[in-house]
Amino acid sequence: MPTIRLHLETAEYNAVARYAASMKVKPEAVVFAALNRLMLDARNPAVRADILETADWRRNNLPLWSDSAGSVQVYEGKPDDEPEPSRYI
Repeated sequence: MPTIRLHLETAEYNAVARYAASMKVKPEAVVFAALNRLMLDARNPAVRADILETADWRRNNLPLWSDSAGSVQVYEGKPDDEPEPSRYI
């Protein structure tokens, strides 16, 4: 069986795992459902644009639905924020 590997930051995985646990399924079920919904709407130009934009910004950013990872506040002279669970899940 072919395999696709998805590499997530800890803050991303924790949000997905918590969401899956709330429905009593494995994180893989959440990921497959997301892929299923995406592929059913794959002809939509907005979906195609979103895929390309997400691939570009994900190099340096976490998605809004992920847990916070504690941001550096050096430029404001503040301590790092403590990681927090995602407000979207």
